[in-house]
Amino acid sequence: MIFWITAAALAVALAALLVIALLRGKADAEHPAAYDLRVYRDQLKEVDRDLARGVIGEEDAERVRAEVGRRVLAADAQLQQAQSGSAQPRGATLALSAIVVAALMGGTFALYPVLGEPGARDLPLKTRIALSDEMRQSRLSQAEAEAQLPPSPTADPDPRFAELMEKLRMTVKDRPDDLQGHLLLARNEASLGNFKAAYAAQRDVIRIKGEQAAAIDHAVLAELLISAAEGYVSPEAEDALRAALEKDPGNQPARYYTGLMLIQNDRPDIAFRFWKRLLEEGPETAPWIPVIRDQIEELAWRAGVDYTPPEPQQLAGPSADDMAAAANMTPEERREMIHGMVARLNERLATEGGTPQEWAQLIGGLGVLGDTERARAIWDEAQQVFAAEPGALDIVRAGAVRAGLVDSADATSPALPPDGGLTGPSRDDIANAAEMSAEERQEMIRGMVSQLSERLAEDGGSAQEWVRLITSQAILGDLEAARAAYDAALAAHGEDDTARATIEAAAQRAGLQP
Repeated sequence: MIFWITAAALAVALAALLVIALLRGKADAEHPAAYDLRVYRDQLKEVDRDLARGVIGEEDAERVRAEVGRRVLAADAQLQQAQSGSAQPRGATLALSAIVVAALMGGTFALYPVLGEPGARDLPLKTRIALSDEMRQSRLSQAEAEAQLPPSPTADPDPRFAELMEKLRMTVKDRPDDLQGHLLLARNEASLGNFKAAYAAQRDVIRIKGEQAAAIDHAVLAELLISAAEGYVSPEAEDALRAALEKDPGNQPARYYTGLMLIQNDRPDIAFRFWKRLLEEGPETAPWIPVIRDQIEELAWRAGVDYTPPEPQQLAGPSADDMAAAANMTPEERREMIHGMVARLNERLATEGGTPQEWAQLIGGLGVLGDTERARAIWDEAQQVFAAEPGALDIVRAGAVRAGLVDSADATSPALPPDGGLTGPSRDDIANAAEMSAEERQEMIRGMVSQLSERLAEDGGSAQEWVRLITSQAILGDLEAARAAYDAALAAHGEDDTARATIEAAAQRAGLQP
């Protein structure tokens, strides 16, 4: 009832203002006839001056005076009529006022039932929170959400890879407690777009690990569930996110998807707090940062917060001036410059995190400087950070190879023997690398890859070593050698389905078409 009283009062007030404006007219404004009279009087004076100066003759002056006088009389008549009140049709004004009032009042009450919501009550914060909780509790399950989606086309894999995947599926089915097999199955099913099969395999990974399952395991499960539902965060995905945050409250992917879930359930206030912290933490290269930047201001507005997002973080690196100056440096000065760059990169990665390429750059840089102990410590840390991202870990491992480290701490790949593993450059090679040209450094890398190729051809090696050889040769652009290494790796490990899957995935990443 209060709404109707307020609406009626506003409509009456607006109508009253319009009627007053119509009735009052322009009483305070000067009538146009008064202006005309002033102009005509000035014209008569101008005629007298022109006659006195001899500009015009007496006859022309009389004719002008007669014409101006006629206009003066007409203007004066208009002015007298306006001042008497007969110039403003009072009846027509009153009729127009009545029409305005009727249209405004009647139109207001006629349109509101159509455009508005009669009987709707105000929604205080407590009520809105209750409605959000009800929406959250009654939303679609994972299966219901997937059932509503149209079938999505998937790319047909290479026949040999498809055959390998079938073998891997059968192997995992026969070995329900094979952790490595389920990890590979979840990863490869996701790469094929089979997210339903991928999250089923990831659930088995968590089941097998039991209490040892880490936050990243639950976060990966949540992401696979969300991908299968095309961005919808189901109750099952929320449970996985909650489990991830219970084990690691700082897990960034879980916090991002939790914010997305809150947005979908009309809680922009809490979602804003989640995404604001993520945006300010960075790193700028994180995949969720662009999404947050695109939506954070609207989300802040919905949360009732005045917020200006921080400027994008700039990645540290040598400037153009630094690059130009380095050409004229002595080896000692160049080495000192590398020390400074590595120290800045180390500090930023320790506080803000970074991309796999930056981790590889830091480890390789420390190796070039001969600081193998710090390089090894950071390599160990990187294996923890990228444990659930094999592709990213491969990138970081390249930096460890450049630093001459042996990745015996890698829990997902077998330890290499001290004298039979991937031998890196000697300490002298590392010390001299800082003074090498780009061509010399490239030649050194080619030599290392060649030594690995020769050793594997003569003595054989693990599937992981063959993967490194395939990847290294592809990076160097020698695809024929990479394909030959791939064939040799299959010949050596083709009977082991798990090793075969690892080799096949490496060949796919290397751009080969086996």
